[in-house]
Amino acid sequence: MAHLLFENLERIRARALYIGQRIDLRALETTHRLGSSPLVISAGAQGCAVLFRFGIVVLFDLNAVDEMNFIQGIKHLVIEPQENIETEEVEIIYNPEQQEGISQTRITLKNFSIERLQLLAIILAKSVVLDRYERSVTRTFDRIEPLATAMKREGKSGDHALELIRHIGDNLSTQVEMVGRAEITDKPDLLWEHPDLERLYHILEDEYELSERHLALERKLDLIARTAETLLALLQNKRSLRVEWYIVILIVFEIMLTLYQMLFNHTV
Repeated sequence: MAHLLFENLERIRARALYIGQRIDLRALETTHRLGSSPLVISAGAQGCAVLFRFGIVVLFDLNAVDEMNFIQGIKHLVIEPQENIETEEVEIIYNPEQQEGISQTRITLKNFSIERLQLLAIILAKSVVLDRYERSVTRTFDRIEPLATAMKREGKSGDHALELIRHIGDNLSTQVEMVGRAEITDKPDLLWEHPDLERLYHILEDEYELSERHLALERKLDLIARTAETLLALLQNKRSLRVEWYIVILIVFEIMLTLYQMLFNHTV
């Protein structure tokens, strides 16, 4: 039998927050759990929190004070905490007579079971992660665009090797996080144990456009990587050509010196 929460409420709010690069969930192993995979614990006066190791917490039915106290309470578990916390919020309606899904920016559920809240938390967490990556990729585009424009107009990329290498490294880091940590396109383990929730998951996944946003990000990351690698190769070729010219000049100088010595000796 499903464990129900918020039995006396008809509507609650869910709020997802990206609070840091990672959350050390191992420190919460002895904490009383309402659910696992993903981890669910009590929070606030009567709410709960779902925590993800890739830096996201999803809070259900917490007021502003309870939210602040909860975040402060797990601050020591957060690796590389974020100053500007990215969030996503949604209202959830309890209605056992209505079909589950999204209508007018509200999510309708037939009950507030832990499994349903976990499923919704997974969707919100992935959406917040994608939003963070989308912002990061946009900033990277803004930095690389002037280099690409200079290459197109002037045929040179300028002395920005370290910056280009950093862009390539940022891309690899983002791809590792997307694939290895957030697992954006992976089917949640929760659905293997609760296949009856699969329909609801696909409805929410489509509504938040997780697959489409993930694919668009992959394409942008690939474009950034190829652009940065092209500019870097151009810069390296330019430097190689410069070294070759130095060698040619030295050879010419040596030949001229030899000719001068031969001419001087012949004159003497």
